[in-house]
Amino acid sequence: MKKIKLIWDFRGMDAHKIAKHHEIHLKEYITAEKIELKITGIQQINNIHSLAYMVVNEKDMIMVRDALKPHRGEIYVE
Repeated sequence: MKKIKLIWDFRGMDAHKIAKHHEIHLKEYITAEKIELKITGIQQINNIHSLAYMVVNEKDMIMVRDALKPHRGEIYVE
């Protein structure tokens, strides 16, 4: 089954701090909704751009996308 990486971008001086905080909410959502995969993370692109992400199975992507409104997504390769 394909895995999809849903991504939320944050920009500005507090981008990394905001991405870290957003990841906490992604983990809470995973627990509350009993999402099968438990893969989340953050990545600092540069001083003013960071992102938070969560990986979901393709079958769950529409439900999560509609609920959490990610900025973009891509195929996840381990």
